[in-house]
Amino acid sequence: QVQLVESGGGLVQSGGSLRLSCAASGLTLSDYAMAWFRQIAGKEREFVASVSWTGRSTYYADPVKGRFTISRDNDKNTQYLQMNSLKPEDTAVYYCAAGTSPLPRTHQSYDLWGQGAPVTVSS
Repeated sequence: QVQLVESGGGLVQSGGSLRLSCAASGLTLSDYAMAWFRQIAGKEREFVASVSWTGRSTYYADPVKGRFTISRDNDKNTQYLQMNSLKPEDTAVYYCAAGTSPLPRTHQSYDLWGQGAPVTVSS
């Protein structure tokens, strides 16, 4: 069964850090470009960061540049999102996504999605 499973979400104070993980099963992660998106209830899913198949290229949304770092370990079939200097406006459900040839910032072009990891940043 092909699936992506996020972990590491939770409640953190403003200025704190969290690390999200996305474990893939039933697929070979190196066949996919990976990304993180986030969504607040009632709003569109928002691009956060993406990483290429080898991990050499990364892209970030402007609001998270310099604070978030996306990475992947193809040997462990896992990708990560290190989130530092968190702000209340980072509060959302964070989704892991995988695509064989996605447009990095376009959620419709990703093939596989995790169930979401809630992140709450208190002020």
